[in-house]
Amino acid sequence: MDFLIVGGGIIGLSIARELKKRHHGARILLIEKEDSCGTHASGRNSGVLHAGFYYSADSLKARFTRQGNIRLTEYCEARKIPVKKCGKLVLAKNEAELPWLDELLQRGEKNGVPLQSISVQEAREIEPRMKTFHRALYSPTTSSIDPGRVVDAVKRDALAEGVQIETGIRYLARSGHEVLTSMGKLEADYLVNAAGLYADTIARDFGFSKTYRILPFKGLYLYSNEPPQSFRTNLYPVPDLLNPFLGVHFTVTAEGKTKIGPTAIPAFWREQYEGFENFDWGELIEILFRQAGLFLKSNFDFKKLAYEEIRKYSRNYLVNLASELAEGINPNHFTQWGRPGIRAQLFDLKTKKLEMDFVLEGDAQSLHVLNAVSPAFTCAFPFAEFVCDRIGQLRT
Repeated sequence: MDFLIVGGGIIGLSIARELKKRHHGARILLIEKEDSCGTHASGRNSGVLHAGFYYSADSLKARFTRQGNIRLTEYCEARKIPVKKCGKLVLAKNEAELPWLDELLQRGEKNGVPLQSISVQEAREIEPRMKTFHRALYSPTTSSIDPGRVVDAVKRDALAEGVQIETGIRYLARSGHEVLTSMGKLEADYLVNAAGLYADTIARDFGFSKTYRILPFKGLYLYSNEPPQSFRTNLYPVPDLLNPFLGVHFTVTAEGKTKIGPTAIPAFWREQYEGFENFDWGELIEILFRQAGLFLKSNFDFKKLAYEEIRKYSRNYLVNLASELAEGINPNHFTQWGRPGIRAQLFDLKTKKLEMDFVLEGDAQSLHVLNAVSPAFTCAFPFAEFVCDRIGQLRT
């Protein structure tokens, strides 16, 4: 075959479609180790279509998020997938956070993202329950969708366009010019690795990801039992821009329900969703060793991050954090945990830092998407074009 894609999340599916668009007669096979596409990060995504104002203008995230938001919104509307255009408020807790609101406003302007600095009264008109210090930022283009429905639609389109998709087939190893899978050997002119949590291990079979490793972080949301539309908009705190995680916030789902979270709890193996599900001794030892090293040395305070995130296993603690953003928060309303997700966060072994932007490595035979963390779902369509541009450059 011409192209083999490993990984059936939103990124792998979008790359497959873009390759088929550019190479109409090419034979393109996508393999996914689970029984359906979007089982991991894509299907467990928060469902937020981000606007693109968090990221510095020189980043790939800034380049793709605004465009991805527009295109994914149009895609959903064309396929009658509901889009909850609820917007987002970014709220300050105290005076020390006001300069960070200004920084986000400047980033929004540089990135061409609609973003407004508004008064407390204006913010209260958007969301009566919000709490902020002096002012807030309003992002009108942030919205919510059902990620599972989007993945299903993209898969259907890929199949209709001529992409071959085979589920229940696991990549095992590289053997010369062939790939060993759980269903036998495959041979392709070009391989695209979009395997998420296992992207680094596959890349090493091809001579890449030498200084990178995936560190998994578990994300949990706590759902409110209040009626739909109890909140009108998403409520976010001012983020620590040196931290890849945005802090506990309120998300309004596509159905109008409310959830708080997510956590970013260090996981001990790559697919540690619940209990000992998918337990792997080798991964446990490797990740514990790496986390121990981060406790001793990192360019961010891993010890503090781990301590704070583990505390979020406590429902009361998570609700207390959320109550800093909104009035009338009753712990009795937040009793149901959602499905856990695992963030495949790339870590640089040399610099001891978490990679904050998309990372690709490749050559004339293969390309590896090593870091496609949030907002990768929002960015999927323009990011797929970027990946295919890179493939075209590497193959010439």
